[in-house]
Amino acid sequence: MSAIVFGVIVLAAASTGAIFKPGAWYETLRKPSWTPPKWAFPVVWSVLYLMIGYAGWLVWTTSGWSMAMIFWSLQLVANAVWSYLFFGLRRMDIALADIAILWLSIVGFILTAMVISTLAALLFLPYLAWVSTAAALNHSVWRLNIQKV
Repeated sequence: MSAIVFGVIVLAAASTGAIFKPGAWYETLRKPSWTPPKWAFPVVWSVLYLMIGYAGWLVWTTSGWSMAMIFWSLQLVANAVWSYLFFGLRRMDIALADIAILWLSIVGFILTAMVISTLAALLFLPYLAWVSTAAALNHSVWRLNIQKV
């Protein structure tokens, strides 16, 4: 039953990406040459959300509410809010602050989950790598389009 709850929670967070899509506004922005192709985002995020849910469930079933679960919850909220800030409000600057919180909460989860479930911590490493790339992209797009903000 708890696995289903985790699935629903992660799906709810992921849905903000479906609600607040890049759209025409994002297409008009200048982007760095290393921007991943459009197809990569839904593919990568789908895999990452599965890993996020499974990692959270692993920690939850072992330790219940713990510091790791606080970090897990925080990263999921920051993750869900980012699409709203960047694509919904078109506030790349505030989205950059949010992604910094997201990055720190992912690191916090990895460090605190490691003693509970090594697998859960390891499942967050690709997520950390992708969010690091997303943070750099967020920053670059903001800097390249600062006159549009």
